[in-house]
Amino acid sequence: QAGVQLAVSLRALGYEPPITLLGDEDHRPYQRPALSKEFLQDKITKESLIYRSQEYWDDHRITVVKGEWIERVRSDEGGAGVAFSATGREFAFDRLALAVGASARRIDTPGNELDGVLYLRTADDALELKARVSEISNVVVIGGGFIGIEAAASLHSMGKRVTLLEYGPRLVRRAVGEQTSEFIRAHHASNGIDIRTGAVAERIVGGADGRVAGVVVAGETIAADLVLVGVGVTPNTRLAEQLGLEVENGILVDRYATASDGVTLAVGDCSNLPNPIPNSPAGERVRFESVNHAIEQAKVAAYAAMGRQEEYGGMPWFWSNQGELKLQIAGLSTGYDRVVDRSPADPNKLSVLYYR
Repeated sequence: QAGVQLAVSLRALGYEPPITLLGDEDHRPYQRPALSKEFLQDKITKESLIYRSQEYWDDHRITVVKGEWIERVRSDEGGAGVAFSATGREFAFDRLALAVGASARRIDTPGNELDGVLYLRTADDALELKARVSEISNVVVIGGGFIGIEAAASLHSMGKRVTLLEYGPRLVRRAVGEQTSEFIRAHHASNGIDIRTGAVAERIVGGADGRVAGVVVAGETIAADLVLVGVGVTPNTRLAEQLGLEVENGILVDRYATASDGVTLAVGDCSNLPNPIPNSPAGERVRFESVNHAIEQAKVAAYAAMGRQEEYGGMPWFWSNQGELKLQIAGLSTGYDRVVDRSPADPNKLSVLYYR
């Protein structure tokens, strides 16, 4: 999302030099949010996930390179350099932008190597999950964040028996307050999803065929034909570290999406930026994982590449479609000291305001 938007914005601003949009996946640039929802449920096709047609890239002189893993990057003080891929190809550049995203965090639970333990981050992950859906009945989802809940709701709507395990005291605790957590839990539990908080997956057990058969929690074995893990992501900082850029929970950038060397751009899930909310405490930083952020920060980076300093001015907002439930968040709730509940009488609706 961030890489596509940066390329598109550069051309819209009149940037003339060649642009190469390069990624390690063997897919055209695609959108991720639908992977855990509409795509998984077969409501949309693979083609619906694709951002732009090949004609668009050709018309705008943007070269899209698929399936190239960049092993190392060499750059000089002026920002120009060369990216070297695992296949031996070299990609010279005058300006480098890292839109490298984040990777699904792996678990070290005993049994995590069994056939049927899956993650959901990429299109290939989603394709593998879809291929298995028709032959499974029982699913255990490990992780009560957005991805885990969205996938759990999707799989439940497809007739699967779903148990969701969250090791913390409540769902989505990093992103929402207690009222919203409880609302989400109660909604999905009433629909038939077995939700267990404070639940630790002690080990994953397999059958004689080497495939997943269950998950042990507090001594109880929960039947599982498939285990889907959604325990967050880790920002991809390998290349940034190799370049000597400052890294802390992502690639540190300023308000103009520029890294510590003053030249390299970093946008999207991989970047850690000053909190854009007005009047935020000095030095407070955030790392967002959302479509809106990827788009808005990429626009800022495009201005920076054109020699203009335009601060990130958008109010962060997020959404999560969870079956029949749609969660919408505007702003950030971190550091709040007052809560106002403005929920209507309708038990299926919730409205909460956070103030600092």
